[in-house]
Amino acid sequence: MNIPTRVQLIDVGPRDGLQNEKQPVPATVKIELVHRLQAAGLKEIEVTSYVSPKWVPQMADNHDVMAGMSRRSGVRYSVLTPNLKGFEAALQDKPDEIVVFAAASEAFSQKNINCSIAESIERFVPVVEAAKAAGIRVRGAMSCTVGCPYEGEIAPERVAYLAGLMKGLGVQRVDVADTIGVGTPRKVQAAIEATLQHYGIDEVSGHFHDTYGQALSNTLAALEMGVWNFQSSVSGLGGCPYAKGATGNVATEDVVYLLHGMGIDTGIDLDALVDAGAYISEQLGRPSGSRVARALLAKRAG
Repeated sequence: MNIPTRVQLIDVGPRDGLQNEKQPVPATVKIELVHRLQAAGLKEIEVTSYVSPKWVPQMADNHDVMAGMSRRSGVRYSVLTPNLKGFEAALQDKPDEIVVFAAASEAFSQKNINCSIAESIERFVPVVEAAKAAGIRVRGAMSCTVGCPYEGEIAPERVAYLAGLMKGLGVQRVDVADTIGVGTPRKVQAAIEATLQHYGIDEVSGHFHDTYGQALSNTLAALEMGVWNFQSSVSGLGGCPYAKGATGNVATEDVVYLLHGMGIDTGIDLDALVDAGAYISEQLGRPSGSRVARALLAKRAG
């Protein structure tokens, strides 16, 4: 095994975690969440997206959030840009990285963005070119890499196909995402192995949902392959609007507890992270989705 001694986490809570909330979350709350995450030691934060407010009203305040943040040196702020119009809107806010996305499942691609996988990649050509011209990094989110709500199990060959398209597009690093949380360790490892046909281990991150309670097991499986970059969401926020029954991303607090327990450095203060999760959970009016946070908060309460 080649388990890394240090792991870097991308907290996607402010964007992926909050985008499906039915009640509006004020920009001031989102900004405070970003500030708390970076104060806890997060070095990568996915802040917002530039999509039509008609489809994702929760992200309509993207300019306000980006303008209102106090940026810290050494922290990478990323945003989702689904098309050239979105990228052009994001450009004025100076993100460090943009995220483009595609699915390893043809059915999911059609249901999600009404086009084939190849067509979705073609749409991103001008976006990636524009980002590179502006000196902005590009990350590619590869969804449904182990399972799809419409097709079922996804073959590793489909993941390799998508990773190859991403590489050809000029995407610098990719996320292997178990979007609906059905993956198990060997299936996740197969998806990562398929991705490694086109990307180096330093250019691959794991993004696991916890629908079936497998996210931490899948994180460990990826660690055993040498993956050292993972995405998670504070308080376990988020889900997938196109996957019935899919619960949120794995909680950042739970991943940090696992990593610290293995002696792996993250640069994150777990207590401060728990406080950040408690803050956003209180704002949303519900308990934290993190088992670790709930346990530590109960212990504090005596």
